[in-house]
Amino acid sequence: MELEQLINSSISIIKLNQHPRGGYIASPLFTPYSYSWLRDGTFIANAMDRAHEPESAALFYKWVGQVLKDKRSRVDSLIQKHERKEWIDRSEFMGTRYHLDGRDDLSEWGHFQLDGYGAWLWGLTEHVRITGNPTLLEELRESIEITVDYLLTFWHYPNFDCWEEFPDYVHPATLACVYGGLKALGDLEHRSQLLEKASMIKQFILNHCVHEGRFVKSIHFLEEVWQPALSAVDSSLLWLSVPFGVCEVSDPIMLKTVQAIEADLKHGGIQRYVDDRYYGGGEWLLLTAWYGWYQKELGNREEAQRCLDWIISKADSLGRLPEQAADSLREPSAYPEWIAKWGESALPLLWSHAMFLVLSDSLKGA
Repeated sequence: MELEQLINSSISIIKLNQHPRGGYIASPLFTPYSYSWLRDGTFIANAMDRAHEPESAALFYKWVGQVLKDKRSRVDSLIQKHERKEWIDRSEFMGTRYHLDGRDDLSEWGHFQLDGYGAWLWGLTEHVRITGNPTLLEELRESIEITVDYLLTFWHYPNFDCWEEFPDYVHPATLACVYGGLKALGDLEHRSQLLEKASMIKQFILNHCVHEGRFVKSIHFLEEVWQPALSAVDSSLLWLSVPFGVCEVSDPIMLKTVQAIEADLKHGGIQRYVDDRYYGGGEWLLLTAWYGWYQKELGNREEAQRCLDWIISKADSLGRLPEQAADSLREPSAYPEWIAKWGESALPLLWSHAMFLVLSDSLKGA
């Protein structure tokens, strides 16, 4: 499929699978993904902004605003428990995904994740920057401040990573989302409290999430100190440079992290992490796009273009992009287990289409 054809197909697929109220379904034909995630949705909305579809992005941000605006009492109660040093069960926190009509997801699937809330603040400020229209900030002020208070209080709590796994640990990629959201809003509105907290989070990452000169997948508080819990890399660590800017793409720590990702997780595309068993641990299109985006920012346009071409090669005849490719599996024996449980893996995945759009847009720049 040609580049422009897949760009148009991706935009169309995303628009067709946006609920009238604004939520983006993660995957329309894969039942377990019949929700809208704040994290996925934000990156999809950002891609639509970059694809000159700001109305779609604005509708998503307004949908999140509607979802969150009635959560003030819940967040205040959680903050009071935190201040009293009371135990808070994971089920009490706000969810990571919601039904398309805005209802809470009450399933047992782990839902305490902070990445989506930080990403939403970042994406909203990016939308304002791209469109030059700040009115949305005041329209969504109540939900913005609920999110800010939530993140300021709970940023350091162990929670599920971006793959809905490992809830007992703290994850640098999640911290990057929180940092990115607070920093972006702090910069836009000149809010010193948010900038100070973002600076604190950045220093925490640099002090506690670096092992042997590179970032690690996860850390935990053990024997009175923070130390690696999962010392291998996860490709979501790319987020620390693009787009959230915890460190520059050329920072020595980031370079060494990416070298480990390349050594452990790179084939034609990029895998998630070493012990991944989900659908056998294939190559994820969205992570390949992220790696290409990083390489483009580093100045390696040829490698970024190779990533884009690889992604294009995975589109089916209808212009649909899957979640992952099964060309090189980390755990082949797990693949049939997931097929038996949930059927074929997600196709199309809107997040894959979104990151393809971001990479293609990035390559159009200088």
